[in-house]
Amino acid sequence: MKSKREKKAPLAQNDQVLYNIRHSLSHILAMAVLELRPDAKLGVGPVIDNGFYYDFALPKPLTDEDLPKLESTMRRIIAQNLAFEQQFMSRPEADEFFKNQPYKRELIQEKTLDNTGNQSDKVQVYKTGLFIDFCKGGHVGSTSEIPPDAFKLDKVAGAYWKGSEKNDMLTRIYGIAFANKQGLEAFVAQQAEAAKRDHRKLGKDLDLFFFSELVGAGLPLWTPKGTLLRNLLDDFVWQLRKAKGYQKVEIPHLAKKELYQTSGHWDKFGNELMKIQTREEHVFVVKPMNCPHHTQIYANRLRSYRELPQRYSNTTMIYRDEQTGELLGLSRVRSITQDDSHVFCRKPQIKNEVLAIWDIIETFYKAFGFVLKVRLSLHDPEQSQKYLGDEKNWQGAETTLRAIAKNQKVESFEAIGEAAFYGPKVDFMAQDSLGREWQVATIQLDFNMPGRFDLYCINEEGAQERIVMIHCAIMGSIERFISVLIEHTGGAFPFWVSPVQVVVLPISPEKHGAYAAKVMQQLVKQEIRVEMSDSNDTLGKRIREVQLQKTPYIIVVGDKEIEAKNVAVRGRDEGDMGVLTVAAFLKNGTNKIK
Repeated sequence: MKSKREKKAPLAQNDQVLYNIRHSLSHILAMAVLELRPDAKLGVGPVIDNGFYYDFALPKPLTDEDLPKLESTMRRIIAQNLAFEQQFMSRPEADEFFKNQPYKRELIQEKTLDNTGNQSDKVQVYKTGLFIDFCKGGHVGSTSEIPPDAFKLDKVAGAYWKGSEKNDMLTRIYGIAFANKQGLEAFVAQQAEAAKRDHRKLGKDLDLFFFSELVGAGLPLWTPKGTLLRNLLDDFVWQLRKAKGYQKVEIPHLAKKELYQTSGHWDKFGNELMKIQTREEHVFVVKPMNCPHHTQIYANRLRSYRELPQRYSNTTMIYRDEQTGELLGLSRVRSITQDDSHVFCRKPQIKNEVLAIWDIIETFYKAFGFVLKVRLSLHDPEQSQKYLGDEKNWQGAETTLRAIAKNQKVESFEAIGEAAFYGPKVDFMAQDSLGREWQVATIQLDFNMPGRFDLYCINEEGAQERIVMIHCAIMGSIERFISVLIEHTGGAFPFWVSPVQVVVLPISPEKHGAYAAKVMQQLVKQEIRVEMSDSNDTLGKRIREVQLQKTPYIIVVGDKEIEAKNVAVRGRDEGDMGVLTVAAFLKNGTNKIK
């Protein structure tokens, strides 16, 4: 197991160099904006994946058309060989210096508290030329260390101060930056390909899903083809789970607030829950997760140790009160379909249950050509208020997951502070065909919720024994997985999950339609999903339309095919396959399904 820690550990040297370049570029961007707009108010300018951004309050907005001018100014600043100097100000000096920068003053007020909650006398800043910014650091020594041809300003967007729509709307300028020109060019090319594969565009083009203003943002509606795709994926997961001994359960979409008070969600996330007050003034919650409901299925009667593990599987919707600005196609929605499961077991059974889930996950993602690596998401002992339970339980759970991951042949790394509030996780990261990583499946070990709900079994001695709960989702959010799958495949789904697998085209619908219908019936009998394109458009136009739908196979029939009792086949991946009997074609399709 290759291991690295994401938090509280030094970055690898190359990573630190790139971090410093990106962070320094955010400061240089602020310098360039102040040259163009001296009245700009500065927000924050952090490093992000592939680059950086900086937020500004501007009386007159900037647009994408201003980016080339800003880039040119940044390169001129870089050429001046300016040093990045760490300096310290007293609080009065900092208050005076940033008196016209309200967002900076607010940050200084928040981030200069010591461990006792008192204000520190020192304020750390970084000086570059005449520009000074409140900053914790991580910079190049001089602008000469920044390759001027390895960065690009990407776009202008709106962003609320501190991410809250209750605060001011700021202008956010994004930049991308790499260690060299080749890295930048490779990323730009990847982004161009990603734009072609954007699931929002392809979802509409392939007639899979859409959004309605009347229904609401973040609430996708699924067409027959999209619904079929969802069901095929979910059925695949169920077949894998069924083989491991899982049973299906069903739960309502509401629960009394007391359920979430017991689970701990009410105290941790009460303001984020969607609540309903009935005419009788009872408060219900639209479920944001399924685990509390599943605890009640387990707890509905006394359980012997002989009945464990209990394995529940439940594909159902949950609901999250996401902010409108955070919604993005299927990637971030308000109604989320989870292929959820929970295992209730004894401590000695944990290893086998986790390994069984791990096997399901690897089988599922291998079927789509994803490369997996694993993130061990652990708690942050210095932020104990964020979590349920005591340190002993957390250490025990994390030790168990580490030991299991160590024996698996997969790259893994640790992320401090990424655990769920009730337990550590194994998060699976899938690399798609464009080299991007997505968090997909998860296995979560929970020693805390069984205690809060008093879940136990009767052991061999006739005594009550506290059990353990394992949370698992294979796809996680089905919506999000489909967004990843669309972009991974470019909409050219594997044959076995393509909503339409074959389209039959009679050259002349009037003359060859009857034979085409017979071919179609033969395919339907073998459970092939097939449609006929029998419009009066030219054959060439109909073929192009089917190709745009990414259909795996096109069958064309005309006089020659009728006479020889065969079909002309064109494969999406294979190209022209020549003339085949229907039986020969079906053999090929059956092999692809397997």
